[in-house]
Amino acid sequence: MRGGRLARLIPAALAALAGLAPPAGAGGTYGVVIENDEFNGGDDRHYTSGERLYWTSPADRIPDWLSGIARALPVWSAEGGNRVSLSLGQSVFTPADITRDPPDPDDRPYAGWLYGSIGVSAARPDSLETLELTLGMVGPAALAEPVQTIAHRITGATHPRGWEHQLDNEPGLILSYERKWRLPAELTPGLELDALPSAAASLGNVLTEAALGGMLRIGQGLAADYGPPRVRPGLCGSDFAARPAGGFGWYVFAGAEGRAVLHNLFLDGNSFRHGPSVDRKPFVADLQAGLALLIGDVRLTYTHVYRSHEFDGQSKPDWFGSLSLSVTF
Repeated sequence: MRGGRLARLIPAALAALAGLAPPAGAGGTYGVVIENDEFNGGDDRHYTSGERLYWTSPADRIPDWLSGIARALPVWSAEGGNRVSLSLGQSVFTPADITRDPPDPDDRPYAGWLYGSIGVSAARPDSLETLELTLGMVGPAALAEPVQTIAHRITGATHPRGWEHQLDNEPGLILSYERKWRLPAELTPGLELDALPSAAASLGNVLTEAALGGMLRIGQGLAADYGPPRVRPGLCGSDFAARPAGGFGWYVFAGAEGRAVLHNLFLDGNSFRHGPSVDRKPFVADLQAGLALLIGDVRLTYTHVYRSHEFDGQSKPDWFGSLSLSVTF
């Protein structure tokens, strides 16, 4: 199918996502994650922005329409701590020089990714296991061009000129699994330390990769979550956050993740037609550090991320920031 016919699938997809909205009065955690290279004070380049809205149910209060399916999944825990999560997000990718038209054929292609996700997780005191299905659209139907163009017009930033050369419309699917372990310790009374090693894998026509990583945290109230939320791919924490003991918690953190990338549609190009692409590097690394504050039922986090070269000919690695805010009811 060409772009026009595929684009007509978007209203139906959004309607389906609306049907999966959290039940009225369901409680749980509501949050937003905003990632942008402007947090680094730089120009738009490569992974230039990502936004994700999400809801995660309270522990062991999974909506009726999902409970039967969830119990059949391998991540379901008889010990409790089971949650369901819903997300809606968009990611935007551009070459380093957005003033060129046509763009540099050896630089990252223009691309957008509009998606919805549904996931099930099991949180235990010493581990967090997550299984997530993501469905969406790559290409003009992802609406990345108008979003970036309008944002740049409002802020007075450089007008992007090469969007007519973006990747074509293509439906996308990613099935992701991740497991984290918590290794806690107490440094001194009132000051905690933990390590969160993790292993993850994703399979789909948009992204296929395997990852190993870990995070170190120092602070108070570390048991409230499993680290800050992120936009995938990346070293993600937990979307949910419990109220810390005493109503206040904080931590500073640093982490790293290495990914063996077997396929990345945003670099490899469309699956079924010829178009812009670059030679993907098989291994990518992220380094990150930041701060989290938990005040009552509110969590605010900032993560600064370094990402290694993702394709041959990339002039320098990328830096971007990730800001998240969540409220638990």
